[in-house]
Amino acid sequence: MPHTALELIELGAVFFVLGVLGRLAGKIGMSPIPLYLLGGLCFGQGGLIPLTGIDGFTSIASEIGVVLLLLLLGLEYSAAELVTGLKRSWTAGVVDIVLNAAPGAAVALLLGWGPVGALVMGGITYISSSGIIAKVLGDLGRLGNRETPVVLSVLVFEDLVMALYLPILTAVLGGVSFLGGLQAVGISLGVITVVLVIALRYGRYVSAIVDSEDREVFLLKLLGTALLVAGVASAMQVSAAVGAFLLGIAISGSTAHNATRVLEPLRDLFAAIFFVVFGLNTDPAAIPPVLGAAVALAVVTTFTKIGTGWWAARRQGIGKLGRARAGAALVARGEFSIIIAGLAVSAGAVEGRLAALATAYVLLMAVLGPIAARVVEPVARSVQNRLLVNAAPG
Repeated sequence: MPHTALELIELGAVFFVLGVLGRLAGKIGMSPIPLYLLGGLCFGQGGLIPLTGIDGFTSIASEIGVVLLLLLLGLEYSAAELVTGLKRSWTAGVVDIVLNAAPGAAVALLLGWGPVGALVMGGITYISSSGIIAKVLGDLGRLGNRETPVVLSVLVFEDLVMALYLPILTAVLGGVSFLGGLQAVGISLGVITVVLVIALRYGRYVSAIVDSEDREVFLLKLLGTALLVAGVASAMQVSAAVGAFLLGIAISGSTAHNATRVLEPLRDLFAAIFFVVFGLNTDPAAIPPVLGAAVALAVVTTFTKIGTGWWAARRQGIGKLGRARAGAALVARGEFSIIIAGLAVSAGAVEGRLAALATAYVLLMAVLGPIAARVVEPVARSVQNRLLVNAAPG
């Protein structure tokens, strides 16, 4: 069979299966991320049907997927909202880092993966999935709840931390010197500061550059700008993902709204490929040995995220039921955790078992997060009612 024909057949099969998995996820009310990862495990080396003819396409497509994920995440915020969110949530953000990065770092050290592995695993367990959380809050009709701004503030802080963390991680994985690492952080801080200033004062000009009434022209300009910025950021030793995120922040107003609508189908397509590629690069046989560690991390970090949301909501004077909802909403991990693990694995600076652990952990948390958000309210109400009954006289 001609090589091109084989590639088309394999690629068509992957897209079709992804569509089936996405529909299945929608029917059972869960994020499609776990199913995409499982699909990658089935198609990769050691899986049920190994695919070998589409490596070139999937490699660049997965990179585009990361860029689009972060670009659309940036489009959700304005620079002013980021600054306000940072002022409001920095204390909760610090608590979030301490409670949720520590378990992952500790497990990495216990497994003998060293400081680099600890830095990677700390990021994987720390960052919540903005995509899953936003979808769950929308599905449950909680976007107008009093605790939702607290949840969003914590997510904004996490995104800002990622803007600093990813360049540091990239420098460490690249084996640069301490001075080189400081330089990378300095460049990152400088770029972030410049972009925020531009977004605050001149965001309308950035929006005007990419805007167009013609949908096709708008899409081409937007995607081209995103890839250019991501490439330049990567060349400056700032993560391409961070570059896309900062571009999204700089685009504001109706342009940002229109950009989200235009890019969402592309984001969903390329992001799905990204998750599949991560699964393709993970040997399914490597998961059972780390499954115990993944379950332990899932249990611990579920409670630490709930504790983070509870504490943050309490500081804003929100009642106990709202605190419980805020905590449960933050449980899900997903795209960012896989991005971090993907960077580490592709750099070859960590053990292959880390990819297996990250895959198992995200599979568990992407399923557990939406479930926790759904069941926390009836469970909390039931507990509250029992306490009231027990406290009643006679």
